[in-house]
Amino acid sequence: MALLYRLPLLVLLTTLASASMIVPASVALWNEAFQDARAFFYSGLVGLVVCSLIGLALANRPHNRNAMRQLLALLGSFLLLPAILAVPFYESLQTTTFLNAYLEMVSSLSTTGMPLFPPERLSMAEHLWRAQVGWMGGLLMWVAAAAILAPLNLGGFEVTSLGEPGQDVVAGAARRDTANPASRLARSAAVLVPSYTLLTLALWVLLLVVGDTPFVALTHAMSVMSTSGISPVGGPSGASSGIAGEAIMAVFLLFALSRMTFSQDTGNAQKAGLFYDPEFRLGLSIVLLVPVLLLLRHFVAALDLGDQNNFVAAFRAFWGAAFTVLSFLTTHGFASVDWVDAQAWSGLETPGLILMGLALIGGGVATTAGGVKLLRVFALIVNGMREVDRLVHPSSVGRSGLVSRRTRREGAFIAWVFFMIFAITLAGTTVAFAAFGIPFEQSLVLAVASLSNCGPLVEVVQAGRLTLIELAPGAKVIAAIAMIMGRLEMLALVVILTPDLWRD
Repeated sequence: MALLYRLPLLVLLTTLASASMIVPASVALWNEAFQDARAFFYSGLVGLVVCSLIGLALANRPHNRNAMRQLLALLGSFLLLPAILAVPFYESLQTTTFLNAYLEMVSSLSTTGMPLFPPERLSMAEHLWRAQVGWMGGLLMWVAAAAILAPLNLGGFEVTSLGEPGQDVVAGAARRDTANPASRLARSAAVLVPSYTLLTLALWVLLLVVGDTPFVALTHAMSVMSTSGISPVGGPSGASSGIAGEAIMAVFLLFALSRMTFSQDTGNAQKAGLFYDPEFRLGLSIVLLVPVLLLLRHFVAALDLGDQNNFVAAFRAFWGAAFTVLSFLTTHGFASVDWVDAQAWSGLETPGLILMGLALIGGGVATTAGGVKLLRVFALIVNGMREVDRLVHPSSVGRSGLVSRRTRREGAFIAWVFFMIFAITLAGTTVAFAAFGIPFEQSLVLAVASLSNCGPLVEVVQAGRLTLIELAPGAKVIAAIAMIMGRLEMLALVVILTPDLWRD
């Protein structure tokens, strides 16, 4: 085990990914899909042999000793690791190009879950591999947020941290914490991996209890914990658990609303606890407010559906909207079984715009969710309210509130900078997709889905029924790059490209 910590991060991840190929190989062998079993087993065996040779050659050299180099290794992992993960998928499927397989693995590893292949085209082992890669990608970001992004004040931590993005905090305690990034990576993995695994197993068992088959329950459990939106049956509509399964999944999706479910705040919050966390409170407010507005629109618009007094229909419409809002806010992307009824009840002709906005907001900092993140949105809201208050009382002195004063000043400024970078990147990605002949509406949906790591958005919004598999190769490359940028966040990429920060 000590030897693993001395390996480069990319080699370590490749070794673990190669070893995990034995799982779909075993499932394929049990299902008598011998071609799939050979593809996964041989790919995993070759990967382990190559990684072992590289590990032996590099074991006597220090690695993972610098947080900035770990960040660069994390970027390299999202670029190169999908090519290795795509080998067994490409060999087992046999009816697609390697670029499609690579894009599928980028989508899974970045927890985007872009629906590239129809569910009926893939075998059980291939569905399991997609869900497994997405699950490992979510775990990777969980560990990386605590061990790599937090010491560098990135990934949303820059909003409440005392340091600048890409630099260690000046305080001595913080420097001691980031002095050995390799040890921090090992400690974070030792704490988070068991919790992540046990939560997935608990969700799997609960979905089994309410009626899902073992395979569907397992893939949905891994999908929910990683917020990847990967499903072999098209989501809850193809499962057997119904509303009970959705309620169970909703409880576990709450882990994607706030890092306070497993971590401590980096700022100087006055009160501790999940209830006082601004991310969690803002997320719950959105989850409750949007469905209520959709429900009330039925009566305000005087829609005549013949069931105004049917409380059961009203409840199902409310639940369909609430679960779907929570799912897309956490960038998971499962639409409720009652989402169609919720649309009909509200009479809203363009509900896709609401889902796109929710995906752009995203979930909590240091979680598996994508998007702009709730903490940055909260910082902008607090700063905006303070500026409006100063228009009325120019000489007033503001209070600290739920978080430190930095959240209203430097934190809000950095959040605004990130938001502008995200908006510019979104515009550029949309134009890049449009350059390959994709209509503007479809380009915008595809860009939002890629940058927010909410792939099912493409299928739910149905912008002209966009078929991803038929895109031009250049558009697929842009989609892969956009998903990686959305997963690592543009601010981290800016830090990587800033040479002044590379000094050691």
